[in-house]
Amino acid sequence: MSHISEAIQSIESQLAGRARLIAVTKTKPVEMLLEAYNSGCKTFGENKVQEMVDKSGQLPADIEWHLIGHLQTNKVKYMASFVTLIHSVDSLKLLQEINKQAAKAGRVIDCLLQIHIAQEETKFGLDEAEAEALLRDPVLDDLSSVRLVGLMGMASNTDDETQIRQEFRGLKALYDRLSAIQRPNVAFRELSMGMSGDYPIAVEEGSTLVRVGSAIFGSRF
Repeated sequence: MSHISEAIQSIESQLAGRARLIAVTKTKPVEMLLEAYNSGCKTFGENKVQEMVDKSGQLPADIEWHLIGHLQTNKVKYMASFVTLIHSVDSLKLLQEINKQAAKAGRVIDCLLQIHIAQEETKFGLDEAEAEALLRDPVLDDLSSVRLVGLMGMASNTDDETQIRQEFRGLKALYDRLSAIQRPNVAFRELSMGMSGDYPIAVEEGSTLVRVGSAIFGSRF
């Protein structure tokens, strides 16, 4: 058994069905992705649209592709026909563009609102007030080709597990509060939090999707 297969089996056993594994495949060659696929992992997360488009054309059609990196409006059109879930919606303008391109493709695209929970200023995302304002914006009623299904957040890059846990716990509390908002295209069911270094804590705090790259494939090239 390869190290990729072993890693996927190990992570899946830790998750024990509490959360789904997204293999973060950015910068990894197609051969590695195929190895993960043949090991039973069929949900891949990419940071860049062009890389996702290129790889999707070379791999089996039943793979779920998740866009987990920062997304520019002018790139949405390239993946609108096949992307399964966009984790990184951080503005109404972006959501409107996703809706426009999804409608052209004859699809409804599921999206997560990215929430800024880390102490670093470098990470993208909405604050709690901005997220609630977006979910209550009347304009949302016009966006019938998108569905907001939850939240995504990245904890601070720190070894302080108490801080990481507090950040994840805060995001889960926000998720619980915002999931009470009733709109035709809002149906919360996913909480995307946890990466290679902190996914066990994230699962304990209520994550439903973990984004794991280096723990499966090794360090980035």
